[in-house]
Amino acid sequence: MKSLSVPPNRTEQVRDALLEEIASGKLQPGERIIQEQLAHALGVSRQPVQQALLLLRDQGVLRDAPGRGLIVAPLDPEHVKHVYEMRTAVEGMACRLAASQRADIARKQGPALIEAGTKAVASGSVARMIAADIRFHEFLYALSGNPLIGPAMTTHLTYTQRVMGEVLVRDQKPRDIWDQHAAILRAIASGDEDAAERSVRDHLSQASRFMVSRLREGPHSNPQDER
Repeated sequence: MKSLSVPPNRTEQVRDALLEEIASGKLQPGERIIQEQLAHALGVSRQPVQQALLLLRDQGVLRDAPGRGLIVAPLDPEHVKHVYEMRTAVEGMACRLAASQRADIARKQGPALIEAGTKAVASGSVARMIAADIRFHEFLYALSGNPLIGPAMTTHLTYTQRVMGEVLVRDQKPRDIWDQHAAILRAIASGDEDAAERSVRDHLSQASRFMVSRLREGPHSNPQDER
């Protein structure tokens, strides 16, 4: 068997760096991604860059450009809706499982994530807000005890980061959803399976409506959003 020549963490680091650039609005929809420039900017060889670009293409963040190469994919509100439908179904199951068997871990480890999320919102940093949100939902997957949930949701969480970045960059005052996260955590920590599933489903359904609405309104609107 041929040995692996590219450390997986290097590819992931390139992927995360590029995703952050896209989510923060530094790379706009339709903008072409130049492999050589990206490798030079990050100080890595072209191989991990190429692998990272293919990952992001497969996850819907990039798309093939006319002719050759890749561009940042425009966001499709209908696809965003479908992503949240998937997340709502799977995370509802994850939280039900978490409440049934990992309530003690939720009580011990969850509050630190809520605190980190609250601080991220206060900082106003888009990157910190997105990272804190993703860490919380990955924590829910881990709490479920089902090892298939995390890997199955990777593509959907990646696309969610892209969506969150687009909306957070537009909005002068981002929505603070950490009270909803705290409610989800309380339900899991108390072992209430019904409340845990209901809380996360309500949270994601609200997020879906808000995100889709903001994307359809366009970048220059400033509506009275639901708080």
